[in-house]
Amino acid sequence: MKQPDNDKFTKLAIETRRASDLRDQGYREQALKLYPHICGRCAREFTRTNLRELTVHHRDHNHSNNPSDGSNWELLCIYCHDNEHQRQLEAQQGNTATGKSQRASATHNPFADLKSMLERNDNDKK
Repeated sequence: MKQPDNDKFTKLAIETRRASDLRDQGYREQALKLYPHICGRCAREFTRTNLRELTVHHRDHNHSNNPSDGSNWELLCIYCHDNEHQRQLEAQQGNTATGKSQRASATHNPFADLKSMLERNDNDKK
């Protein structure tokens, strides 16, 4: 009777190990092995308890580009990762096909006359 239990345990152990190996081949697991568990933007550190909040960001935004050396990945917390993708969306929406912004850039310079203002202030004190 103990023999069938041992066979079930052995099969379960083999299946568990195989599933673990498949998971380890995924790019997230590879990136977590390559890089320290720190967000690449805000430098927040992660432990086993909150590691699920650390994501893999594809630098070229191509999720199919997963070189084993990790050169297309960076670890970002969920907040920085969302921010990065939002910035990319906004850049795409604000740019024309030529890559130039459709909106005029700001021209106001609040410090343009600062030097003369300081000089006047110095002259008034004398």
